Amino acid sequence: MSDELSARVQADYQRARFKAFLNQVWSALSGRPNTLLSYNQVREKLRIGGPIYRGVQTVRLDQIAGSLNRYQQFDRAFLPRSEETAGRWQRVNRAFYEDISLPPVVLYKVGDVYFVVDGHHRVSVAREQGQEFIEAEVRECASKVRITPDLRPEDLEILSEKVEFLERTGLDRIRPEANIKLTIPDGFSRMLEHIAVHRYFMGLDLKRDISEEEAVAHWYDTVYLPIIRIIRESKILEDFPGKTEGDLYLWVLDHQHYLSTAEGHPLQPPEEAAREFIEKTET
Repeated sequence: MSDELSARVQADYQRARFKAFLNQVWSALSGRPNTLLSYNQVREKLRIGGPIYRGVQTVRLDQIAGSLNRYQQFDRAFLPRSEETAGRWQRVNRAFYEDISLPPVVLYKVGDVYFVVDGHHRVSVAREQGQEFIEAEVRECASKVRITPDLRPEDLEILSEKVEFLERTGLDRIRPEANIKLTIPDGFSRMLEHIAVHRYFMGLDLKRDISEEEAVAHWYDTVYLPIIRIIRESKILEDFPGKTEGDLYLWVLDHQHYLSTAEGHPLQPPEEAAREFIEKTET
């Protein structure tokens, strides 16, 4: 029985390695990354806090998408990418067949994503054996932005800009319901410029100093939200797969600026610029 089990354990590992190879080939052909998220990179880019101990929990395996220090040894599906994983992987797999209870894995949680601190091989074997959940000691890290398991490494740059935007504007505190999403690089930097310009003209109109917090709230309520409402009412976002309401807001403001400079039109109110942009897009 031991020889049969050893052969089965070894066959499982070879199958997992071959699947990892196929994933690597597909990643190269499609240009889509297949690597685990690096916790240290996420911590640096998103300036996360914590970690705070949350106790032992049952965690969905498909929410584990990153690693503290072994993101090179496993792919995004937690399949083993290196032969150096063989010995430990097979020992964990043997324990699975022998119904030996193993200690919980240790995870960091950021948003909806979990990063393995200890237990990479246990996660890998559990996924390969078709399990949906795993027991884990969870330590949660605070983040100003919500991330999900489908996060790609290249998305971190835009999210890093969003974190800086929120830290500088306090929008998440001033308008807790706000959740601006962008796919456009430097988009949040452009929004900071919009707020600065808005604050300047508010001061001229009201003939007094305008605090940054007041300017942020007024910009969100009277510029950003009216455009977003029109975008939602028109359902134009359906014509732009992969784009967000925030992306279209930026395009509307670009359109407004173009009309006021290149064509010599007076600066339009945001709602009118949004409607004209949508009408031109639909024709």
